[in-house]
Amino acid sequence: MRFSEAAQAAVLSVGRTEDLKFSPNNRLLAIAGFDRNSCLVLRVNIEASADGIVVAATDFVEVRSSALRDPHGLDFIDDQTLVVANRGGGLAILRLPDGDFGGRVFQAKMPRQFSGGRFRLIRWPGSVVVRHETNGLVSLLTCNNYTDRVTRHVLDSAANYRPVRKEVFLRRGLIIPDSIALSHDGQWIAVSSHGTHDVKLYSASDPLGPETEPAGTLSLAGYPHGLQFSADDAYLLVADAGSQVVNVYGRGTDWGGERQPLHTAEVVDGESFSRGRRNVEEGGPKGLAIDRTGELVAITCEEQPLALYTLASLVGAGSGAFSHTGPSLLA
Repeated sequence: MRFSEAAQAAVLSVGRTEDLKFSPNNRLLAIAGFDRNSCLVLRVNIEASADGIVVAATDFVEVRSSALRDPHGLDFIDDQTLVVANRGGGLAILRLPDGDFGGRVFQAKMPRQFSGGRFRLIRWPGSVVVRHETNGLVSLLTCNNYTDRVTRHVLDSAANYRPVRKEVFLRRGLIIPDSIALSHDGQWIAVSSHGTHDVKLYSASDPLGPETEPAGTLSLAGYPHGLQFSADDAYLLVADAGSQVVNVYGRGTDWGGERQPLHTAEVVDGESFSRGRRNVEEGGPKGLAIDRTGELVAITCEEQPLALYTLASLVGAGSGAFSHTGPSLLA
């Protein structure tokens, strides 16, 4: 990991981190800063070398907005547009600055906001994923943590993200849905269900709705938080916030039925885990993102704000991450 001193300091000052995500062009890494009510966006360069994958970052921006209230989840709509799920508010679509970031604080323009509240469709949103539809439409699939449901907002990207439709999208089997991921082939939606200690999988090959039963279950997931499919959809990685590990599940013929982890990979060191162990649900990894090459995995939690692994080192297909001794991390 080759981060400038300023970039390292920015990561270490994020505080409580939650979700993180790579941009479509793989040049940006966004991290939700829950306590700072901001998002840190790093400009990254990811290259293969004889010694493994090298990740460099010298430029960054701290994105702020009045709409950022306990930002917990985020995703990129495109390379310059973020959508952020705010536990203390709603969904906010934010524009990133043009050109160099310059290590500055930036008050982002907000093309669209969807407020949350007691009598609104969105309430306590904790995670969001972008699904690109036909005809320039974009769906925001949002985990509403304490109302035990996933909602869907369909937007027209060509009309400044004008709302087209909104609905309760998934509900069956979910207790505190904490993160959501889409398979790359578009056939599966995975939702981590914190209260049932598992991950529910819904088949997108059939029409989906609030009464759709999960087609698959990943058990023994602990307190599942961030999750993502590998690029070939052969694996699903699930961060367990209540332990030191990421659980690795294998697809088999498809993601239907119930299965247990193929194995677990320790990603938070013992000292960091102990410091963050305020209760049985805390201390372990929160955010998990696989980069667009499909080879790099970024993991974050409050006590270990950024750790980078190769996917092969976590799924057991290879021996190393960035060196022969372990991951590259900022902690």
